[in-house]
Amino acid sequence: MEARETTFERLIQGDNQFQIPLYQRTYSWDAKDHQRLWDDLLQQTVVGGDDAPTGHFLGSLVLDPRAPLPDTVQRWVVIDGQQRLTTLMLLACAMRDHVRVFDAGKADLVHRRYLVNEEDYTGLDSYKLLPTQADRPSYLACLNSDPTAGGEDSIGAAYRFFRATLAEYDPVGEWEAVRHIDQALRHRLTLVTITAGPRDNAFRIFESLNNTGKSLSQADLLRNYVFMQLPTLGEQVYDRVWLPLQTELGPDRLTTLAWLDLVLQGQPRLTSSEVYEGQRRRMGRIVAAEGEEGLREDLVRLRRLGRLLLRVFEPDREPCAELGAALTRLAQWGGEAHYPPALHVLDQVDRGVTGTAQAVEALTCVESFLVRRMICREPSHSVRQLLATVPSGLERDRPLPEAIRRFLSGPRRGWPRDEELREAIRTQPFYWQGSGRHRSYVLRRFEEDYASPEPVDFSRAWASIEHVLPQRAGQEWLAMLAEDAEEGERAEELHAALVHTLGNLTLSGENARLSNHPYERKQQILDQSALRMNREIAAAGRWGRREILDRAERLADRAVRIWPGPLAADDPRADERSEWLRLRKVLAAVPAGKWTTYKDLSTVTGAGSPQTVGSYLAKHADVPNAHRVLTADGTSSPGFAWFDGRTESQQEALEREGVRFDGTVADAEQRLLLSELAALAGLDAPGGSAEDTAVRHPEAPADRAENFAALLRAHQPDVADELLAWLGKWEAEGGRLQYGAAAETSCAPVLREGKGPQGSIWPVSVYPRSGTVEVVFEYLAGREPFTRLGLLAELRDRLRSIPGVELAVPDEELTRRRPSFPLGALRGEGLVIFAETLEWFRQQSL
Repeated sequence: MEARETTFERLIQGDNQFQIPLYQRTYSWDAKDHQRLWDDLLQQTVVGGDDAPTGHFLGSLVLDPRAPLPDTVQRWVVIDGQQRLTTLMLLACAMRDHVRVFDAGKADLVHRRYLVNEEDYTGLDSYKLLPTQADRPSYLACLNSDPTAGGEDSIGAAYRFFRATLAEYDPVGEWEAVRHIDQALRHRLTLVTITAGPRDNAFRIFESLNNTGKSLSQADLLRNYVFMQLPTLGEQVYDRVWLPLQTELGPDRLTTLAWLDLVLQGQPRLTSSEVYEGQRRRMGRIVAAEGEEGLREDLVRLRRLGRLLLRVFEPDREPCAELGAALTRLAQWGGEAHYPPALHVLDQVDRGVTGTAQAVEALTCVESFLVRRMICREPSHSVRQLLATVPSGLERDRPLPEAIRRFLSGPRRGWPRDEELREAIRTQPFYWQGSGRHRSYVLRRFEEDYASPEPVDFSRAWASIEHVLPQRAGQEWLAMLAEDAEEGERAEELHAALVHTLGNLTLSGENARLSNHPYERKQQILDQSALRMNREIAAAGRWGRREILDRAERLADRAVRIWPGPLAADDPRADERSEWLRLRKVLAAVPAGKWTTYKDLSTVTGAGSPQTVGSYLAKHADVPNAHRVLTADGTSSPGFAWFDGRTESQQEALEREGVRFDGTVADAEQRLLLSELAALAGLDAPGGSAEDTAVRHPEAPADRAENFAALLRAHQPDVADELLAWLGKWEAEGGRLQYGAAAETSCAPVLREGKGPQGSIWPVSVYPRSGTVEVVFEYLAGREPFTRLGLLAELRDRLRSIPGVELAVPDEELTRRRPSFPLGALRGEGLVIFAETLEWFRQQSL
């Protein structure tokens, strides 16, 4: 290879054409890249004239020369550097069109100097730069001053950027001003051109170089490899197969398709970062055996799969209504775990192997697998990998629905049986399970099962989860529960056991009106609801233990019908309920020097009430670390006893392991939080983050959400109902509400989970008593993607568009400030703008 330094002018002079090969990705520089180039160019107009000793180094340009043909230009294939070269040409187009307004002669000079070969070449030979087919129409529109120049794609955006920037730089319209840009562009921008030799492999060079600049996606690398293998069929395959596929799916979905193709062919354990290597090996074998034609046929097959995958992403594309409905349900559940079995099912239908009715039944099994696991608190971290094994693990000699059902019913795959599902619906705290999206989905499916003649369109009307028995029960509610309590059971304990179970939950758009009212008032409101399940609740004369458990049984009947279960339990420990297996797993993970409670164990594992957990531990000698479980106040249970007859007390054993006691009470700082307890055993953490705070801060209110709502209604009555309704919508759409532990309970709408730059993120905190909304710019500056100052500034400007909000913070101080604005601004139009701003925040953050 030969390397030399050159200027942009020397690079393009003479009759040369720089061709962007098919294996290159499309133009992808954005506004910040354009601005950086412009800033560098302006700097060179200030540094000095043409004779100044140094210029600005743009980087390298790797070229592969093609043997010249008679009466044609010298062609150079651009192996690396196409983004900067294309940008410079678009800048030249914009400069020419800017100058044409006031000096047509100089505009013609710019056109001939930068953009075209001056000899009398015809057709494509006349152009200095020839982009790929995907970019070519947009680029030629700019080069030829076509009315369509400056479209909405990346090429058009670059042209418009430089037109606007030149208009700002030279508002009067004088060549003398533009001349400085022209000179800097020709003489002050330097590059190193690296020319490949006759024995160099251009694609290998491309692969090794493209770990700088804009990193290539797996789809980019795959496209590059494909078209290096198609020297004769490349143009045809690109136009007829690859470009339509790339246009329909886009880069991210194209990578997903390439991964799913490998999964369907028996490679379920490949990660998304291994897609290119897996496909390269597979396609390499095809090329070796069948040549270019074999690879072309394989890409045609891949495009067919791509069309099917679009139906998984966008189920309204599915022509069969019943199959489209099954795909829609999986899309509403969300995530990517269902992609492998869904694409496999559609592939079977498309190839005529199975019918649509069987396909619907098969997809219903997948939905059931996901939903039942969530209701029964099965860990979700392994679901994606498990479902990726479905296509390669099926028995081919069975009908598709039976094969999928048999596979998912296998040992240790965790598809809960009917009796487990019924028990979970009756006893487990559903409100703390899964995500808000999944909880709402389950309740929507229950409502849809009523088959109302005028069903509610949930895509148009939002509803959030409502506790009929309120989370904070007043005296009237506790009096009712006291009537239902068994001997030795307190009303508060019964409330804790029932309040978050499915039998007590419903959907409503009237959460603010329902609040903590006595049942008689809630009954009136629910009776007017458009939802059948709410009117069914209102038909009950009271709402206590019996009514909640009766409704749980009815919901369980519906659940068993909506989501059919596994064929049989093949697990050798199937006689032990899954929550007890989780209990053993959690306790085995509790380290020395830490302790937990019966209540927290019941919450994390879903194993009924604290008393149920205590009874189980008292009867099973083989449960590890049972002595590390204390009562909720940190003392030993009166019923605790060693199975091996040892004489030391439970407290003495814990002290020996490092637990500190104040009298008979264990140190609260050594108690495992709910989230820590779940994480130790690899289970999904329950959603009760407020409880975690209360563990370490015993003075904190038991239900911060209720305290926040009460403070908001008391101190900000004009905005309370609207704001609480919006906060409920935030939760229903997958967000989380985080409440503060101070006397003035604050509320922050939170996205994501975790620590570090990619961890939890929220834009504001609402203080109901003070009547302020704090915008946490300082905190956001350490969280992606708001480490970019431009996004912080845009958040400020969007919030400033709310009437009554000033936020007079200059850009340079944003990363150090947490300004506030009046909470009263969030009413009417102000709340609409606020909601739109936080939706923008959600899109940026996720």
